[in-house]
Amino acid sequence: MKVSRSLKNVILIELFVPITLLILGIYHGLMQTVYRAGVIHQSSAVKLDYYQGLTLHGVINAVVLTTFFAVAFGHATITYYLKKEPNKKATWTSLILMVTGTLLAAYAMLAGKASVLYTFYPPLKAHPLFYIGTAMLIVGSWVPLFDWLNVYRQWKRENPHTKIPLAVLGTLVNFIIWFTCTLAVAYEVLVLLLPWALGFKATVNVTLARTLFWFFGHALVYFWLLPAYIMFYTMLPKIAGGKLYSDNAGRIALFLFLLLSVPVGVHHQFSDPNISQSSKWVSTILTFGVAVPSFITAFTLAASLEYAGKKNGAKGLFGWMGKLPYLDHNKYMFGYMIAGLILFIFGGLTGIVNSSYALNNVVHNTSWLPGHFHMTVAGPVFLAMIGMSLYLLSALTGKKIFLPKLNVVVPYLWMIGVLIFSAGLMYGGLMGEPRRTNLGMTYLNPNHELYHPQWVPSTLLALAGGIIMFAAGMCYFIVFFGTIFKKKTQEAEVYLPDSESYHDEKYIPLFNSFKPWIIMMVIIIIIAYVPTILDVLRLGGPGAPPHLPSSPTPGL
Repeated sequence: MKVSRSLKNVILIELFVPITLLILGIYHGLMQTVYRAGVIHQSSAVKLDYYQGLTLHGVINAVVLTTFFAVAFGHATITYYLKKEPNKKATWTSLILMVTGTLLAAYAMLAGKASVLYTFYPPLKAHPLFYIGTAMLIVGSWVPLFDWLNVYRQWKRENPHTKIPLAVLGTLVNFIIWFTCTLAVAYEVLVLLLPWALGFKATVNVTLARTLFWFFGHALVYFWLLPAYIMFYTMLPKIAGGKLYSDNAGRIALFLFLLLSVPVGVHHQFSDPNISQSSKWVSTILTFGVAVPSFITAFTLAASLEYAGKKNGAKGLFGWMGKLPYLDHNKYMFGYMIAGLILFIFGGLTGIVNSSYALNNVVHNTSWLPGHFHMTVAGPVFLAMIGMSLYLLSALTGKKIFLPKLNVVVPYLWMIGVLIFSAGLMYGGLMGEPRRTNLGMTYLNPNHELYHPQWVPSTLLALAGGIIMFAAGMCYFIVFFGTIFKKKTQEAEVYLPDSESYHDEKYIPLFNSFKPWIIMMVIIIIIAYVPTILDVLRLGGPGAPPHLPSSPTPGL
């Protein structure tokens, strides 16, 4: 489908900006492993502090890249499946807000005035521009949702008994989750943190801020994940040469994410003493529940790929696995998605450990946790995003992929790096290795009294994985920017591989309507969070003065 020049430029900018910043994000990811392995025994290198780099790594990779991509991909899915472009004024307003907010936050971080990590927990205090920029990025990402809903309503009036295209359903579910969860963090930033950063308030309620952040923070994981799920259900079977085993299974999985994504955030606060055991128990149950759509997806995709493999000539029980286009450079998106799915198996299993109250106490605040979420965020999320960014770049510019044989290797090289890297982090975490800590200053410095030689193997393993991931990232940048500078050889258009459903499943109104699911989502959120918020307001304690990395004594 051809798109207007305006929409094409918006999508390309929304891809170019985060991928360019990603160079800085991946560099600082490598530097984290270098610091933690004890290669550097100081607080900074190349005039960038450890925590400054950790903040840049987290914010660019986990917030900027994911938000820009989700909006760009949403524009593509809505336009392609509903055959109508979003409003021009809305798309440009959204883009300007997001780019301006990103630049403001980037200035604060690069200037060393916002080394508060991507969680920006108080009493760590950032420059006001960091909070203003974050708020602008969030508000900018809200604009497309309301515009897409107008496009969807118009389509629905014209097609009252037609199934909502699965990709459109996924996009709208994702941004309804995003809008709901970001209301809390917008309140946190604008009402609690910004007045405090500007000096209008002397203290801040730390536990309330943490609770509002995690109302947003865990749902953010599904905001990252759902674009990948859309690709898995609507594109992966087609690219593999088969069909989607069940369209309704995809709808059930997506609506279950709508119900359960937001209310599970309390499991990040299992160690907070001023939240009741009952609230934590509810969060545990809901977190186990959110594994259900992942199991549904695992079964559905396995069945879809088995059909593809057998259609390609496979025989025997597992012969289909060898008949998939792993290294076909013309179907390179398969590699980006299958490598992410392999990592997601391990990410999901380790996530079940984190959701258990008892087991979480063993790994809490250890390097196990970043080992887990790199298998999810740096697995299916990251690989699907960078693969589709390359796909959309090629389609919208009419340029063929630069070095296609190198491109098809990138996801597998990245997968190997993540497996090694995360194994090192989780191995160290089980031995008590802390997260968010410059180990090279103390624990991995042989000349320091706190030296822990038992963490040397785990940090070196993580370093080896980090180096492989960095190499894969550099290969990707060569392909991405090389494609930008190639000559146009084909007509520019948006074409998304659309998987045909294996079963002609009956139209079920419940799976084609948002209203009942949104009502249930609100009810579950109230059950999960009203008691938690009351606990925090009642037992939050006195407000905290600011804590700056340069001044260990609060308030000085």
